[in-house]
Amino acid sequence: MISRRDFLARSAFIGCSLAASPLATPVTFAAAAWDARLVVIILRGGMDGLDVVRPVGDPAYAALRPTLAAANLGLDLDGYFQLHPALAPLMPLWQREELGFFHAVSTPYRDKRSHFDGQDILEAGTDPRGAFARGGWLNRMLQVMPDVRADTAYAIGNNDIRVLNGDAAVANWAPDARLTLSPAALRLAELVMEDDPALHAAVAEAQMLSDSTAPGGGGGRAHQKVARFAADRLRGSARIAAFSLNGWDTHRRQDRSLPRSLQQLSETLLTLRSGVGADVWGKTAVIAMTEFGRTARENGTGGTDHGTAGLMVMAGGAVRGGQVMGRWPGLDPANLYQERDLMPTADVRAPAAWIMRGLTGLDRSTLETSVFPGLQMGSDPGLLR
Repeated sequence: MISRRDFLARSAFIGCSLAASPLATPVTFAAAAWDARLVVIILRGGMDGLDVVRPVGDPAYAALRPTLAAANLGLDLDGYFQLHPALAPLMPLWQREELGFFHAVSTPYRDKRSHFDGQDILEAGTDPRGAFARGGWLNRMLQVMPDVRADTAYAIGNNDIRVLNGDAAVANWAPDARLTLSPAALRLAELVMEDDPALHAAVAEAQMLSDSTAPGGGGGRAHQKVARFAADRLRGSARIAAFSLNGWDTHRRQDRSLPRSLQQLSETLLTLRSGVGADVWGKTAVIAMTEFGRTARENGTGGTDHGTAGLMVMAGGAVRGGQVMGRWPGLDPANLYQERDLMPTADVRAPAAWIMRGLTGLDRSTLETSVFPGLQMGSDPGLLR
């Protein structure tokens, strides 16, 4: 037998929206003896970091995005960057320095801009041009940590969190989800829209709306149920939680679709914070990562297309927030990647590795060879308190 993902990857019906589909949202945990907590959120679909944390101080920004830049006034962060207004509920975290961002980051993946390939590389934590490593990077971290044990297991849903796949034992759980399209109808829709970004973005949007209104078994919407369950386990023996939030594929009407996804992210982070309590939150780091960013220029349908460099979101009481980190490359045409995308100036694995080092005490050599093979972490950016 093959997994659902393997079957889909081999079929003729793979569509852009399927890779960004919110229909199955598993959450995976690992329990261990150390005291810090790490939450990894995979933002599936390619989040537009240039709209989430807007470089309004860059002279080229408004010209590249005349519609998006004028749609909603952002919230000032540092005089150069503004936060998307849909994340306004997170401003108290920013002001308490419990929220931060790392801009212009990407995986080593380039050019083809495929959701499936991008997500595979992000969760594997490897460079496709370098050495192969089995499983996901969080699981490889667990394999080199002492006193790791499996938490109580819950397995609902069909989609793997590949970042925690591997030889180390972990527990699995997923919330209820309501599927309003039959598999045959969904496959037909994907086939029809496969080569049309506007169509597959519309299907992805419809799926996200269906999932966001699902009752989720008496605990609110699916992402809130995930966050509450994660918080409950992290208050106990669990030390790591990984799950995904979906619906970030914003090819059209980004001013309408992105705020809904950002609202889910905001609610997820705030539910985690309230759920774990002040003591646990103080030793928690949350990192939210996406497979790639989006084009610097908006397209003709009020959206953005698949790009390269994006944004990492960091939250938690253990995080040294209140700052937008990373080396800003600029948005002049000569500074764009292939004259279309935000230029990557840092490997997204490096800030993740520094956070893991600070939380767990793993040495740099292990992180660069076993957890993220081939990574050069560079100097410590000081992401933790």
